[in-house]
Amino acid sequence: MMLDAGAVKPQYWLDEALTMQKKLLQGIGTMISLQDVDVDLTPKELVFQLDKMRLFHYKPMVANPVPVPLLIVYALVNRQYMMDLHQERSVIRTFLEQGLDVYLIDWGYPDQSDKYLAMEDYIDGYLNDAVDAIRKSSGLDKINLLGVCQGGTFSVIYSALYPGKIRNLVTMVAPIDFSTNDGLLYSWSKYLKIDNLVDAFGVIPGDFMNLGFLMLKPFQLSLDKYVGIIDNLDNPDAVRDFLSMEKWIFDSPGQAGEAFRKFIKDLFQENLLVQNKMELGGRVVDLQKIDMPLLNVFAEQDHLVPPASSRPLNDLVASKDKEIIHFPGGHIGIFVSSSAQKKVAPAIARWLADRSAPEEKKVPGKKESTRSKSSPVSQTGDGVGRDGRSD
Repeated sequence: MMLDAGAVKPQYWLDEALTMQKKLLQGIGTMISLQDVDVDLTPKELVFQLDKMRLFHYKPMVANPVPVPLLIVYALVNRQYMMDLHQERSVIRTFLEQGLDVYLIDWGYPDQSDKYLAMEDYIDGYLNDAVDAIRKSSGLDKINLLGVCQGGTFSVIYSALYPGKIRNLVTMVAPIDFSTNDGLLYSWSKYLKIDNLVDAFGVIPGDFMNLGFLMLKPFQLSLDKYVGIIDNLDNPDAVRDFLSMEKWIFDSPGQAGEAFRKFIKDLFQENLLVQNKMELGGRVVDLQKIDMPLLNVFAEQDHLVPPASSRPLNDLVASKDKEIIHFPGGHIGIFVSSSAQKKVAPAIARWLADRSAPEEKKVPGKKESTRSKSSPVSQTGDGVGRDGRSD
C-alpha cells in the first residue's frame, strides 16, 4: 500500500494539529456565543388549551392567506418544533411564506397523572377539540389536516372517523402498514412485551424511548455525528444546526401508557388499521371513509418509517384525488434539509392552496357524534419524486 508522501513528513502533522487546534478554539467561542440555542421562533399565539394540549396559531406572513386553515399534528414521541427548528430550516415558516394559515398542536409532557390517557382521549378528545376550535374560529365546516409520523397515523384515523370535518389530508412520513420488516423499529416492536412495560412504568419515560431510537443506528446517531461536527467547529451555521438537532433529539416526552399500549398492540403487532379492523371508542376505523383529497409524503431513505409502511395508504382510501411525493432523503431530512425546504414544503403548500378555494362560511353546529359512522414513480426535475394523481 502506497502512503501519501505528506503523511510521513513532520510538517504535515504539525499543520494538521494547528488546524485542529484553531477549529477547536473557534468552536469553543461559537458554542459560548450560542449558549442555549433557540428553536421554535416563528411568531405564534396560544388560541386553545385543554389539559396539557395546546393549540397555537401562527401569525400569517401574507396579506391574504389561503382561506382554509391548516392544522399540523405532530407525533407524541418527539417535540413539534422539529417543524420550526430555526428560520433557515423551518417547514412552518415556508408554509407561511407560501400563504398557508397554520395551526399546530403541542401535546405537552405527560406525567403520571396521564398514565390512563387512551388513544381515544388523544383523537376523539384533544385532536377533535382542536379541529372544532379552528372550525369555529374560521367559520368553516372543514379544515386542512397535516399529520407527521405518528401524528400522521392519528390524522388518518381521525379523517376516517370524522370525514365531514376535513377538506384535504396530508401525511408526512406516516406509518400506516405495519406488516413490513424493512426497519429495525418494526421488527423490534412486533416482539415488545408492551403489557409488562406499561404496567411497570405507567408513563413510558422519554429517555427510554430515546435510547431505543438511538439503538436503531448506533454508530451514526451516537458516534459518527460527534466526529463529524469536530471538522466543522469553525462554522457557526454548522454548530447551530448541530446544537439545534441535539436539543430536539434529547427533548423526549414520556408516553401515556394506555395510548402507547394500544398503538403498539393494534398497529405494530396486529396491523389492524390496514385491515379496517381497528376500533376506537367502539367504532371501526374504516379507511374507505377517507374520500377527501390526499397527499402522501414520505422519505426514500427513512430508517424509522420506511416507504413500505407509508406508500400503501393511497391504495386503501376512497379518495379520487390522491398523490404521492417521495423525497430522496431520511426521516429528519424531509423537515430540516435545505433541499426539503426548497422543494418538499413548497410542493405541499401549492397542493393545499390548489384545493382550498373559498367556500361559503358556516358556523359549525354540534360536534359530530363519536358513534358516527400507484402507478410507477417518476422522478421530476426538482429532485422530488411524484406519483401521478389517481382517478
